[in-house]
Amino acid sequence: MASSSSAAQPAQNSKFRVLTASLVGTTIEFFDFYIYATAAVIIFPHLFFPASTDPTTATIQSLATFAIAFIARPIGAALFGHLGDRIGRKATLVAALLTMGISTVCIGLLPTYAQVGIAAPLMLALCRLGQGLGLGGEWSGAVLLATENAPEGKRAWYGMFPQLGAPIGFILATGSFLILGACMTEEAFMTWGWRIPFISSALLVIMGLWIRLKLHETPAFQNVLKKQKEVNVPFIEVFKKHSRMLILGTIAAICTFVVFYLTTVFALNWGTTKLGYSRAEFLELQLVATLCFAAFIPLSAVFAEKFGRKATSIGVCIVSAIFGLFFADMLESGNTLVVFLFLCIGLAIMGLTYGPIGTVLSEIFPTSVRYTGSALTFNLAGIFGASFAPVIATKLATNYGLYAVGYYLTAASILSLIAFLLIRETKHDDVNNQI
Repeated sequence: MASSSSAAQPAQNSKFRVLTASLVGTTIEFFDFYIYATAAVIIFPHLFFPASTDPTTATIQSLATFAIAFIARPIGAALFGHLGDRIGRKATLVAALLTMGISTVCIGLLPTYAQVGIAAPLMLALCRLGQGLGLGGEWSGAVLLATENAPEGKRAWYGMFPQLGAPIGFILATGSFLILGACMTEEAFMTWGWRIPFISSALLVIMGLWIRLKLHETPAFQNVLKKQKEVNVPFIEVFKKHSRMLILGTIAAICTFVVFYLTTVFALNWGTTKLGYSRAEFLELQLVATLCFAAFIPLSAVFAEKFGRKATSIGVCIVSAIFGLFFADMLESGNTLVVFLFLCIGLAIMGLTYGPIGTVLSEIFPTSVRYTGSALTFNLAGIFGASFAPVIATKLATNYGLYAVGYYLTAASILSLIAFLLIRETKHDDVNNQI
């Protein structure tokens, strides 16, 4: 009888396997995403958009392809969210990882504008679309893998592990370009060296697949299957019954995206083109400052467990809004130490806002549509908060000065603050039984 009872119990994932699978997967995804972000500033304007005689225009065109992925991410969220809420988290996570990985490797194999003309930027845009589709389904699944396997009172702590993949992926991406730039001539780097990070990501994808294929389905989704509560079309269900949370969650996450992409992609572009920093020098500053990003993610999880998700997020939005007022003075100070401090503060704020956002967005939706709902909110926020943020900031800085960029960050922070004020606290919710 004991043996029969044991056999009836659903298979459980070990804590180590859950946290490793969620962390490794998002590390790979964000590594792939960030090598594109870096290349979009320092490589692609020269190799894929040389028809433009104006360097600024070429950079804006390159950053426009960067934006394509954010437009594709809600589509990926709807597609993979449907699969995740219908067939389960595990299979969907594997599919999302493959979509992202294949697209990234293909970028490393693309011919340049000099070789095939206008076809080069078109193929680049197509690969970027694939990256966006994959990441649209990856992030939410990784967060759910962590939070739906978390013990009571530990959801924010478990939920921050996939978030750690962002700074680790950023460090790996930036570090790879720094190492390649130091080990080869500029001509070799621009000719073929830049391709190495894209192609080598295949090894990371294989590692991620090996870990994820060993997972069992999450207890929350097993409960949905047991009670036969799967939703036929989760996408429609989210819009019909959970539109308020969809809108508020999207607005709440905007600050997260704006603060990050202004501190990384925009700052890298502005620092190397307008402020006189070399590519290697500014990347080194960003690489070290990213340690603040990584360090403040666990801290945010501690705050979210102790004070609640809502209070923590509101406090961080206030800090971010204040930071926007000092944005211009610090970035264009002309003092490398102050610029480094600017990057550290900006990325520390990013860690504080990014750490609990996955937990927040997953907890405001019931299990039956949680994959789709959380994926849509996060990726719609990506469109409004990140896709055109570097382009908008570049235009604002060029036409009105850096102070306008700081005010842009402050406005985004206040907008997210209002949304968090309207979202209820979810710390004490029993998420595994919210069918």
